[in-house]
Amino acid sequence: MIILPFHRKDDLAAAAPQVERCLAEAGVVLLPTETFYGLACNPYLEEAVSRVFDLKGRPRDMRLPVLAADWAQVDRLTVVPEGWRDCLVDLWPGALTAVLPVRRSFLSLGATVAVRIPGHELLRQLLAVTGPLTGTSANRHGDQPTIDLGGAMRSLIGDPALALDGGPSPGGHPSTLVDLTETTARVLRQGVEMWNQSRKYGV
Repeated sequence: MIILPFHRKDDLAAAAPQVERCLAEAGVVLLPTETFYGLACNPYLEEAVSRVFDLKGRPRDMRLPVLAADWAQVDRLTVVPEGWRDCLVDLWPGALTAVLPVRRSFLSLGATVAVRIPGHELLRQLLAVTGPLTGTSANRHGDQPTIDLGGAMRSLIGDPALALDGGPSPGGHPSTLVDLTETTARVLRQGVEMWNQSRKYGV
């Protein structure tokens, strides 16, 4: 496994080509987010998606969430109901994951996708280069999410091809998960305090 620093813009310039090479070879990247460390791969490559499931020991019927760099990527991935757009504009970037109807078909997804624009600036800059990536937590299924590389490696079943070391991540609670595919939103997972800000939208 290759480990690269991921703290500053200079680190991004050095890491991005390695990440793109890894993704093109259906590899998995271990990287920091604004909450915990996550596992990223190309969601369009079946072999890559399968490796994420294997590393986590995750049941195959539990679909993978996706991280996007910005609204342009979100709109290419999903159909955002107009009733929810203003809410999401206020809450992204940040630790809120929204289940939305899919615009493009994914091998790893069905008619919907759980997506967010992460509140980790360097990660968003990386996503702008690579395109959307999976963003599931880097831990064995059933274990607690991890805030550093060491914890992730102790939990995972095997090694990802590449790791970006951004030091300890903030941790805390995982992202709030909300289903916005219907007129009335459903909270699937209550996460960080950001969720309180969305109450004014009746979510």
